Amino acid sequence: MKFSTIAVHAGQRPDPYTGAVCVPVSLTSTFAMDGIGQLRGEFEYARSDNPSRHALEISIAAIEFGKHALAFASGQAASTAVLDLLQPNDEIVATPNIYGGSYRLFHKVYNKYNIKINTPNNTTPLAIYNALTPKTTLVWGESPSNPLLDLFDIAETAERLKNFRNEKGEKPLLVIDNTFPSPAFQNPLLLGADIVTHSCTKYIGGHSDVIAGAIVVNDDEIYEKLKFYQNAAGAVPGPLNCFLLQRGIRTLPLRMKKHEENAYKIADFLRNNPAVEKVFFPGFEDFPQHELVKKQMSGLPGMISFKIRGNIDNVKKFFAGLKLIILAESLGGPETLICHPATMTHAALPDSEKEKLGISDNLIRLSAGIEDAEDLINDLKDALKL
Repeated sequence: MKFSTIAVHAGQRPDPYTGAVCVPVSLTSTFAMDGIGQLRGEFEYARSDNPSRHALEISIAAIEFGKHALAFASGQAASTAVLDLLQPNDEIVATPNIYGGSYRLFHKVYNKYNIKINTPNNTTPLAIYNALTPKTTLVWGESPSNPLLDLFDIAETAERLKNFRNEKGEKPLLVIDNTFPSPAFQNPLLLGADIVTHSCTKYIGGHSDVIAGAIVVNDDEIYEKLKFYQNAAGAVPGPLNCFLLQRGIRTLPLRMKKHEENAYKIADFLRNNPAVEKVFFPGFEDFPQHELVKKQMSGLPGMISFKIRGNIDNVKKFFAGLKLIILAESLGGPETLICHPATMTHAALPDSEKEKLGISDNLIRLSAGIEDAEDLINDLKDALKL
């Protein structure tokens, strides 16, 4: 089946008991048993599994063209589950410009296990390969990255990793955070990745009303390890959140096309506005990795970053001038959101790291919603009259 059909139907068949077209919200903490060790159905305790979560995991696996999916209470909970695959003294190669929450998790939580993070100078597959060490267990990347929308060649990186073995005799696992493109526009497992993570809070949920995360894998052994962690640690989404995510998945293909359409129009406006110093948008023909966009993506999310001329005072004035666009954390909702990465999404990074990565005080990240693009552009035009 094609993607739009999968998004509507996978994991979302009518309920066999009532005929309900939407998967019911299974608000129960436990399930009756017919005797010791005799389950009445598939489920025993809702932390371990729940009909609503089970249906959601089928849906997420299907839209990523993967074999197994696991749902979590947040994107960070999903990332933490992946990091639980590590042992003390292991090392990670992480591409530059990762989400600030991932940076915080790597450097301020897992550092107590002496987990070392190696970051290449750029995102070329060769640079990533050269950053590997005998202790490298994971290669962690975002493509496009948050917030500067850098890409890296997932397929070529995966191919290079096949030729490397660490001191345990293992190939490092390639982990891709696919939150920005969503499964509608990029499928890393088909490109050779081992693990895909999502903050489902963003495009998969798509309505700014739920916090959740997910992991998708093909390998049975990796899945069993992650499934064990999911049950043991218990950071799972509630059934209502699972219902909301499935509702979001049904409209994901349509929403992503509108996000993309608006992003192109807004990015073009920003590039031609004299108050804007630079625009970061992979859809531009002169974007350094534009050819890679066409190679591994079928579309672009509604993400744009740009630098306005001047200092932080200009940025504050610009934010104050917005009437329609909302200054807030997160992205991927129906409303257009804007944020200041240096003090919001990437506040956990030291100033020296921000400077090295180009996350300056005049950098702004915009998540184009699904409103009328003309209204959004008019709002930006008024606010940029600095």
